[in-house]
Amino acid sequence: MRITSLETIVVAIPFSHGGPPTGFGGQQWTHLNFLLVRIDTDQGITGWGEAFGYNTIPATRAVLERQIAPLVIGRDARDIRGLNADLQKTMHLFGRGGPATFAISGVDIALWDLAGKAAGLPLCQLLGGSPALALPPAYASFMRYTDPGHVARACERALACGYAGFKLHEITEPAVAAARSAIGDRALMVDVNCEWNAADAERMARAFAPHGLAWLEEPVWPPEDIDALRLLRERTGVALAAGENAPNGWGLRQLGGVVDFLQPSVTKLGGVTEFAALAQAAELSGRQLAPHSPYFGPGLLATLHLAAAFRSVTWIERLFVDFDMPLYPGLASVDAQSRLMLPSGPGLGADPDPQAIARWRIG
Repeated sequence: MRITSLETIVVAIPFSHGGPPTGFGGQQWTHLNFLLVRIDTDQGITGWGEAFGYNTIPATRAVLERQIAPLVIGRDARDIRGLNADLQKTMHLFGRGGPATFAISGVDIALWDLAGKAAGLPLCQLLGGSPALALPPAYASFMRYTDPGHVARACERALACGYAGFKLHEITEPAVAAARSAIGDRALMVDVNCEWNAADAERMARAFAPHGLAWLEEPVWPPEDIDALRLLRERTGVALAAGENAPNGWGLRQLGGVVDFLQPSVTKLGGVTEFAALAQAAELSGRQLAPHSPYFGPGLLATLHLAAAFRSVTWIERLFVDFDMPLYPGLASVDAQSRLMLPSGPGLGADPDPQAIARWRIG
């Protein structure tokens, strides 16, 4: 089964999140942008992947079209691990993380989708799991609201929708207190996106302590300051989560002995292949994974299938926003057990809605 073409598709879908305008990386977001990777084969089978993402899409797309596509067209789509290894080695000169690895991730996800479709099996079964395996609960991951009143109202909406956990991106104690008051004794996480130096992180961890966090995520800058993370955990006892900004699987493994929850991102660190290797190692060592998955395309489906294959995955992140027309309408809500639906078709289980692509495609 030979790869005949690689196409990149950018969709920009308007969203609402129940708060004031927000964004990240120096931009205000009115839409959420997604970079889809479509791979076609000489057997007429199409695979879909997703490459991270958001503000860096133009760079990742350029890598896919100008560097990756010439390397994969004509290759055997069944040689997923071999292709992944070749791409990582060939591309290492251009960075062991960032757009180069994001691009490889999108290709890898699409190849696993192809493999499942060719075998007539869902991805989780190819990885040794089962569609019947109960997925871990999902938590609502909020945009940053800043105002405690907005935080409380967002938590109340997510609570009514049935989520089991709630993750803030706030950096003040009053906002965290508002969330705790709104959700009672349910799981509360706080991601501060590497906001503080080591001293400020310790001070704020102590300020947040009365609110009983399930974890404090990426509390220090830079995120790879392992010594600062280790010292923070020793001095405060707070559970830590990190890993979404690790450049690749090797980089993420360095955090294994320091944080309580490793956070691989399937669209960032090398795709299903790298994530699966990490998840298997986590199972053997008894470590917990709480994947980074604030996306709504093939990357989210891949994360769900990986969760159905590896019991080391203990939480699923779902960005708490509403779309006019989602890429996968069936993933819009959680069930009575706070779980997202796992599509049971072959490969990733479903293809992106062509009507949503047609309506929101910008390139």
